Amino acid sequence: MKYHSITELLRDNQAWATQQQQADPNYFHNLSMGQTPPYLYIGCSDSRLPLTNFTKTCPGEIFVHRNIANQVCLTDINFLSVLEYAIAHLHVQHIIVCGHYYCGGIQAALEGTATGVVDSWVNPIRELYLQKQEEIDQLPDRQAKLFRLAELNVEAQVKNLYQTSIMRQVLREERAPAVHGWVLDLHSGLIKDLDVSTESWQLHPSCPAPGSLLPVA
Repeated sequence: MKYHSITELLRDNQAWATQQQQADPNYFHNLSMGQTPPYLYIGCSDSRLPLTNFTKTCPGEIFVHRNIANQVCLTDINFLSVLEYAIAHLHVQHIIVCGHYYCGGIQAALEGTATGVVDSWVNPIRELYLQKQEEIDQLPDRQAKLFRLAELNVEAQVKNLYQTSIMRQVLREERAPAVHGWVLDLHSGLIKDLDVSTESWQLHPSCPAPGSLLPVA
């Protein structure tokens, strides 16, 4: 794959800006007036995953938080501030937690190849594998195991999302965004909806504390 040079990036930016201006003289004026995105996207930092490309969305439609292996970490002030801003100030209508197949973070967690800070970061995925080891180890090959762990990781991060104080608050107030768990297949470009949504969760009436969110039977 041929990569662009810095000079080419700046040149292409100028060409793109000129093209947008010609197509719509008010484009950048409107863009500069503020943002009201309906979506918050929590995804992986992988350079192959700009969701706007895969969904044909435009600047201003998706508010973004990305990290290695799309983790919802309850002690990550960066993530928590993005989440609170998206819900309390941007009033997003949907939150998408999106993992992907062929994820290096998932592979590092399953096979123990990560080192340093990255190793600590993916440790929750390693613990998730240990919790689901019987199910995963029964799968026929390495790829199937990695794919299933990627899906389980998304489901776990959706559950973590519901443990945050801002989500518990808006759930109690019945104004929570709809939550979606997706996995993107880089081999096909298609998105798989794991069918884990706001509608399948509720606050347990007798225990509205952290960890009280239970799946509806």
